[in-house]
Amino acid sequence: MKSFWDERYAAPEYVYGETPNAFFKSQLEKLSPGLLLLPCEGEGRNAVFAAQMGWAVAAFDQSEMGRDKALRLAEHRAVQINYQICDWSEASYPAESFDAIALIFAHLPAAIRAAAQQQLIPYLKPGGMLILEGFNPQQLQYQTGGPKDPTMLFTEAILRQDFAELELLELYETEAELDEGPYHSGRAAVIRLVGRKR
Repeated sequence: MKSFWDERYAAPEYVYGETPNAFFKSQLEKLSPGLLLLPCEGEGRNAVFAAQMGWAVAAFDQSEMGRDKALRLAEHRAVQINYQICDWSEASYPAESFDAIALIFAHLPAAIRAAAQQQLIPYLKPGGMLILEGFNPQQLQYQTGGPKDPTMLFTEAILRQDFAELELLELYETEAELDEGPYHSGRAAVIRLVGRKR
């Protein structure tokens, strides 16, 4: 997968745009800035936005091309982000250190998804928030982004199980009009979750 993402992010333009995901933005604006973790952060649009809002941002991704573009965007916007190159199995952070974690279109193979997502929960402080937006299986009828493997898409049942330790404040499927660069453009079938660590 690393080579796939390096190739995609090698394009000179920001292939998922330079502005934050709308759902992520709307949720982050409800919170007081603190320490935020962004797995699978790609080209940095969400990390840079959060840093502009006053968050201290940690991020990771497999793609060096993605990190390079994220750091350029951060420099252009005069903010700093802590961006590591690693995959989920290598990522490690202190327990109860983050005020929020956001998973924005962070789709993983079914074989590792549950364990990887549950690995994040200990990193949250008590009362910390988890924000997620991804594609649900109805997205397969659209040509507006996301995995073509149905086992990598999210259902409410999957997310309830994966995040059973959290108090789920929001969990719903909806349709959204995406305007996030050439790979996320047009009507899409998404699922959204907001959870709080007990």
